[in-house]
Amino acid sequence: MEPTPHILVLDDDREIRELLGRFLEKQGLRVTLARDAREARRVWPLARYSLVVLDLMLPGESGLDVARWLRSQSNVPIVMLTAMGEETDRIVGLELGADDYMAKPFNPRELLARIRAVLRRAQGGGDANGHGEEAGGTLTFAGWILEASRRRLLNPQGAEVPLTGGEYELLTTLLERPNRVLTRDMLMDLLHNRQPGPFDRAIDVAVSRLRRKLEDDGRNPSVIKTVRGGGYVLSANVERA
Repeated sequence: MEPTPHILVLDDDREIRELLGRFLEKQGLRVTLARDAREARRVWPLARYSLVVLDLMLPGESGLDVARWLRSQSNVPIVMLTAMGEETDRIVGLELGADDYMAKPFNPRELLARIRAVLRRAQGGGDANGHGEEAGGTLTFAGWILEASRRRLLNPQGAEVPLTGGEYELLTTLLERPNRVLTRDMLMDLLHNRQPGPFDRAIDVAVSRLRRKLEDDGRNPSVIKTVRGGGYVLSANVERA
């Protein structure tokens, strides 16, 4: 029997924090609440958290600072809460390794759906569309090895390169469709089961982050190529063992 997911909710708005805590607990999740970065740092060592809901607009130490600190501690999935229209903070948060985001004000049920989708991806169960790790095994491409059963990426020298849940899901999505152009809309729908907004750069940021992990030159990439006016394509042969 799998343990109940434990969610850390970090938001300085007491009403939102407590309302969200009660709602998630009614949905069968364990919840710990924190009002600022200092309290989050205090409760972090006390439990093993499955996911962090992180408000970026925090007093004192910002949510972006907390995201950097969390990434220095672990690859725990992060769902960001951002103010409507705060495009820059959203992009920076995604670059730091957040797995998804929602703009305030938000519907708690939609946030719950995002949380469950991110948890499924982190646990290897695929996204809401059923994509993701389907058969395990090993995928080899451009000298790299992805051990799907262990969710491990090995570079050509055999060293492990850590991936966040979002990075792993993006890589497997591309590997399942090699040499095929995937538009930003298609990738957003495959990964997040939603359509992008007119200024949504989440996919571009995720691809840029994954290229850095793959040591793929962003200015002249050879593994994940940009198709002008189209999207992205994994330009490598993929072998499954």
